[in-house]
Amino acid sequence: MKIVIFDMDGTLLDSQKDITISVNYIRDLHYNLPPLSEAFIVEAINMDVRNLPKLFYGTENYEEQDKNVFEIHYALQCTQNPYLYNGIKETLEKLVQAGVKISVATNAPTPFALRILKSLNIADMFDVIIGADEVKVSKPNPEMLYKILNHYNYDVLKDSVWMVGDNSKDMQSADNAKIDSIFATWGFSPDGTHHTLINAPHEILDIVL
Repeated sequence: MKIVIFDMDGTLLDSQKDITISVNYIRDLHYNLPPLSEAFIVEAINMDVRNLPKLFYGTENYEEQDKNVFEIHYALQCTQNPYLYNGIKETLEKLVQAGVKISVATNAPTPFALRILKSLNIADMFDVIIGADEVKVSKPNPEMLYKILNHYNYDVLKDSVWMVGDNSKDMQSADNAKIDSIFATWGFSPDGTHHTLINAPHEILDIVL
């Protein structure tokens, strides 16, 4: 059996416009702060160590009112502007046609991930879509990957598995789970440590098939 586990944001799709709109909505509504750029917000989210409430809202902790309003706003916003990277849908279709098992492991909450992937008509291709709300610790902890591998009854002696992602957390989670990693340069982070580097989605087919 061959298994490919994909990160979502910055790997399958670009979601930065909508998350930026929702963060800036909270900044304006609750703190009267000017908007942050998409580049700043994406860089902050992908930092290995960060305090997002501090970076986004100037608070030490994620305040309940911010969390509640953000979730309501982003639930509607998250499907407005996301788009698949060029070649992603075709690559997923070819993997599935070849009998490869594919899943998603994202640090986004599962309900948002499902909404976004459904809006782009690719959710049904994946066997498992798992977000940070379904594990005790998100990536780079390997718990999310272990849950997916357990779903497939993964056998290290018989099966092959790859984690495809665009940042260091994805690569570290693969290392921690002792599986191969593929670093996608088209996403939110142009470089990082990796086992294999690819510049376009179709290159996944050469590796896996």
